[in-house]
Amino acid sequence: MSFINYASREINCKIVYYGPGLCGKTTNLQHIYQKTAPEAKGKMISLATETERTLFFDFLPLALGEIRGFKVRFHLYTVPGQVFYDASRKLILKGVDGVVFVADSQEERLDANIESLENLRYNLEEQGFHLEKLPFVMQYNKRDLSNVSSIEELRGLLNPDGVPEFEACAMTGEGVFETLKAVAKLILLDLQKGRR
Repeated sequence: MSFINYASREINCKIVYYGPGLCGKTTNLQHIYQKTAPEAKGKMISLATETERTLFFDFLPLALGEIRGFKVRFHLYTVPGQVFYDASRKLILKGVDGVVFVADSQEERLDANIESLENLRYNLEEQGFHLEKLPFVMQYNKRDLSNVSSIEELRGLLNPDGVPEFEACAMTGEGVFETLKAVAKLILLDLQKGRR
């Protein structure tokens, strides 16, 4: 749920990048952070333990304008990829406004993608959210590799509902901002309709 700061006249929205381990969630956030103007972003914070890492930062995309006189600030988070960090994943999903599912396009990662997507649905439902009712986009990452599944196969397994989807290579930045803009646009539409 978006948080409104009346003093600074900002609406704060939370976007969570979700997906299996090593699929490119962190690389997405690092690319966005590096390419965002210094005056428009906060510090990137990495919460790391011996076994897991979560990144987050906030930014104010000035090009988006305002909603009812309020600026919109986005807070971007990654979750730990491995399913056994479920407690952390649940905590990070609290109050989520939009989700980017980062799928690893490599053929041998299909099962990990499916498991992670099922885990996302389960964790959201535990908090009273339904993925189908949230701003949600799909990113097929690592499209530059040679051992990738076809888009048709990935779509059939991971995106049967036809949410906006993007091919990406987070290492080079290809598709990264397109993915972010799509989820941000869906969140803004929700805000304008008064759903959040």
